[in-house]
Amino acid sequence: MTSLFIFLVLIVAGFTFGKLAERRHLASLESREAENGFFLVTQLKTFPNLVSGSQAPQIVIAETVVASDYFKTFLASLRRLFGGEVRSFHSLLSRARRETTQRLVEQAQALGYNAICNLRLETADVGGSTASKKGAAMVAILGCATAYHHDDTTA
Repeated sequence: MTSLFIFLVLIVAGFTFGKLAERRHLASLESREAENGFFLVTQLKTFPNLVSGSQAPQIVIAETVVASDYFKTFLASLRRLFGGEVRSFHSLLSRARRETTQRLVEQAQALGYNAICNLRLETADVGGSTASKKGAAMVAILGCATAYHHDDTTA
């Protein structure tokens, strides 16, 4: 009985605090994305209208690790039993991609650039998937981009 109570408390706490943390992070991302809305980010290798300026292109790299809460981990373990898509982790991946992109943008801005091209994203499970690590499911998103100085007046 005590085990069931602890399990239910962990599920409710994971759902409550996980949802709260997710909402805060999404609000922060929306605010930062609105501030950096002018910043050009693309997967193109180079820009049309590229202007060689005083700054040479430079690599910028950002990494983000977002941990899963107990509730999402529980839902994922149920999905593993029955098979199918683990939708509870979609928001983790989305938030990690958006966070990494914003970190790249902020880093490039600090270096004096106004655009990033050749953007590449990689994902990895850094928490492991063994039975002893049930609550440690994490996602790592790495973005590597070459930042170019781009003249918007020639477009």
